[in-house]
Amino acid sequence: MGSRYLITMPLDAEFLRQHYAAMSDEELESVNRTDLVEAARQIYDEEVAARVSAAPPADEEAVAPAEPIAIDIPDNWLEDSAEAYSSYARPGTTDPSEGSVDARNALEADGIPCELELVEETDETQQLRHRWRVLVPGKLIHRATSVLDRDIFNADFEADWRTHLELLTDEELRLMEPQYAFCGLYDRLDRVTQAYSEELERRGLAG
Repeated sequence: MGSRYLITMPLDAEFLRQHYAAMSDEELESVNRTDLVEAARQIYDEEVAARVSAAPPADEEAVAPAEPIAIDIPDNWLEDSAEAYSSYARPGTTDPSEGSVDARNALEADGIPCELELVEETDETQQLRHRWRVLVPGKLIHRATSVLDRDIFNADFEADWRTHLELLTDEELRLMEPQYAFCGLYDRLDRVTQAYSEELERRGLAG
């Protein structure tokens, strides 16, 4: 009886990605994930996650913007304020920069109380500088910075990202799948969502 040898072939990741991508949803769901090797399981999970994120909403209400949550903000909120944005005054003046004004307008449009505060500072050469701080109630700082990301900074980030992608080769582009290029961002979102859910559960508020 002759000897038998187990030959392990390297996984063709690109072929497997195309194979899973060509499957229907039903075919993909029929795959037994536990039977896959680790590398194949990861590619399978990528395809499942991509389809979930690309799936159309069940109805219009599912994607409707959340109604603003009413939060009681005291009149003296500046005593417990936090800095959501800051920038230096226009050269040669003490006028607020365009960025500070845009930040204030974006926050006010979202219903977040805010104030512009002028701060005098000196740099390493002892030259006087004027910095404008955009202050918001401390309990709304996370909401405020997210609003600024959404309404001001994300558009520039998207433009830079598009320019970066255009410069990549086809092979490099395949490595820039957002879930992996921005794994830290995805992980942060998962963590804050989990922490929020656990706090609701701890307080007995989970629906």
